[in-house]
Amino acid sequence: MPDKQGPVSAFMLEHYRHFNAATVVDAAEAYAQHLQEGKKMMVTLAGAMSTAELGRSLAEMIRQDKVHSISCTGANLEEDIMNLVAHSHYAREPDYRDLTPKQELELMQKGLNRVTDTCIPEEEAFNRLDRHIVAVWKAAEVNRARYFPHEFMYQLLLSGVLESYYEIDPKNSWMLAAAEKNLPIVVPGWEDSSMGNIFTANCIKGELQPATMKSGIEYMMWLTDWYRQMAGEEGIGFFQIGGGISGDFPICAVPLLCQDLKLAGIPYWSYFCQISDSTTSYGSYSGAVPNEKITWGKLAIDTPKFIIESDATIVAPLIFAYLLGW
Repeated sequence: MPDKQGPVSAFMLEHYRHFNAATVVDAAEAYAQHLQEGKKMMVTLAGAMSTAELGRSLAEMIRQDKVHSISCTGANLEEDIMNLVAHSHYAREPDYRDLTPKQELELMQKGLNRVTDTCIPEEEAFNRLDRHIVAVWKAAEVNRARYFPHEFMYQLLLSGVLESYYEIDPKNSWMLAAAEKNLPIVVPGWEDSSMGNIFTANCIKGELQPATMKSGIEYMMWLTDWYRQMAGEEGIGFFQIGGGISGDFPICAVPLLCQDLKLAGIPYWSYFCQISDSTTSYGSYSGAVPNEKITWGKLAIDTPKFIIESDATIVAPLIFAYLLGW
């Protein structure tokens, strides 16, 4: 049980008693128990969770030390900041299923990039962000310093240069909360993002050097060291929102330590929950049931395991609200 119970958690306990809904409560209660035992939790973000404004609950989870590290896609890393500085320029298309190719082209010509029913104003956002992030990159290069993608973002946020652009309550930005906590973040495949593309373009033009940005290999090296320091004898929890590289990448830290480095005494991940609608029979890793991970040396037989087959934009805020006592 969470430390306190609010109307959302009370509603869940009263009505979420069977089937997929019961698993939501089971996973939330096990997460709470995991924290009460003093263990750490990693949260992984796939899809467009930042565009879904998960920061409205995730930021408070970070502030209350209910999340101890995050693995996310480059898109989720930047889109929270884009929402922070350009929220009023987002557009919603509730009838997105009926849009014609011509209407889609018109959105693109307006500088709106659609994700389901939400159009991201990338051009408007980067009018605010571009010169500032490039300045941070170039300053590091002048000083012969190298940083991870999220560290550059932290420098940008903590510098205060974006504050005049804020269009939402900053308490709802999970990246700002993470920067203020200096929360450990892993961003595998960061190059597959708008800022990654901008950095690459600057490298092609000879204005930046690729080595200024630390790589995915260095992220994995850092992660294995962090896991060894933080896992203790019982391991770290793994709360996976969606599938893809943001989950696949960090969960491999344990078999890397055990099988490739052949280190003794490395505990498995000590809690596992995935919110996903991927289908197991397609052969996808994202759709694999948790027990499959036992065969890969990622989870133990007795690791609490949950898979919630539902929409993460609905389920993740509910679980976070439960843990926050909302």
